[in-house]
Amino acid sequence: MSDTRTDVPEISVVLPVYNEADGLRTLYDRLVGVLDGFGRSYEIIFVNDGSRDGSWAGIMALANADPRVCGVNLSRNFGHQIAITAGMDLSRGRTVVVMDSDLQDPPELIPELYAKYADGFDVAYAQRRTRDGETRFKKLTAKLFYRLIRRMTSIDIPVDTGDFRLMSRRVVDDLKRLHEHSRFVRGLVTWVGYNQAPVFYDRKPRYGGVTKYPFAKMLRFAIDGITGFSSEPLRFGSHAGLLFAMASLALMIGFMVYKLAGGQGLVPGWTSLIVVLLFLGGVQLLAVGILGEYIGRIYDEVKRRPLYLVRDAVNIDAPERPPHG
Repeated sequence: MSDTRTDVPEISVVLPVYNEADGLRTLYDRLVGVLDGFGRSYEIIFVNDGSRDGSWAGIMALANADPRVCGVNLSRNFGHQIAITAGMDLSRGRTVVVMDSDLQDPPELIPELYAKYADGFDVAYAQRRTRDGETRFKKLTAKLFYRLIRRMTSIDIPVDTGDFRLMSRRVVDDLKRLHEHSRFVRGLVTWVGYNQAPVFYDRKPRYGGVTKYPFAKMLRFAIDGITGFSSEPLRFGSHAGLLFAMASLALMIGFMVYKLAGGQGLVPGWTSLIVVLLFLGGVQLLAVGILGEYIGRIYDEVKRRPLYLVRDAVNIDAPERPPHG
């Protein structure tokens, strides 16, 4: 776990990696080509998030051949947002670029992001104009997600914007003070504030492999984003309860009018009872589910476990562990 770094680089590039062995060399070549031509000192931090292919072996090979490449191997898969957090925690650059490792985030955009920083912005975020190589369902759900979270939260999270961004050192240092476990990094970056500006780009298809965000993970990610920055779902439970109660009352009145008007075919008392039970049961389950999401977040926080554990590291000092016993 030796750290060969001495001077503070101008740019740290943080790359979470999960089963991206096939594209690592291409990613490295493109990154180095851009950064060498840009003329700023840099370090590249690959964070292996419990990959099951040869990603860690590929990272070690790159790090052994180039001291500017740092490898961090987490003890298991902690998730994309935690891997980003680990890379930011261990970065030293005056600016930090976060980008995915599947080459959908083009390294060639880094000089343009840095130009925004040079103009006085603390955060330059890459905002997508188009999303090539993605299904209509993925595009639709992503569009709905960004607009829903923008509407429901109290912070102005940019739409069509992922984690690809450049941040100043003071923004990264402030992010390191935020220790919540259910992390939504792009929301946290917006929450800390400072001057932020977009850089527009066209997102390309993945270089290889399959997406690491199937629908179930996308849904979990959306829930983390909404519950992490908004209490609106709690209010939604009470609003839904009021709505269903009113609907139940209206149906009960309707059945009473129907019965008084001589309507036939209704088992006495059965219909009204079922209507009331179904509506009230649905409201209660919905409210319990929403409360459960928030209580689950509290449960994760009060345990005060570390966000991640580092198994191995190359060209970088891993966080110190307390002595055994």
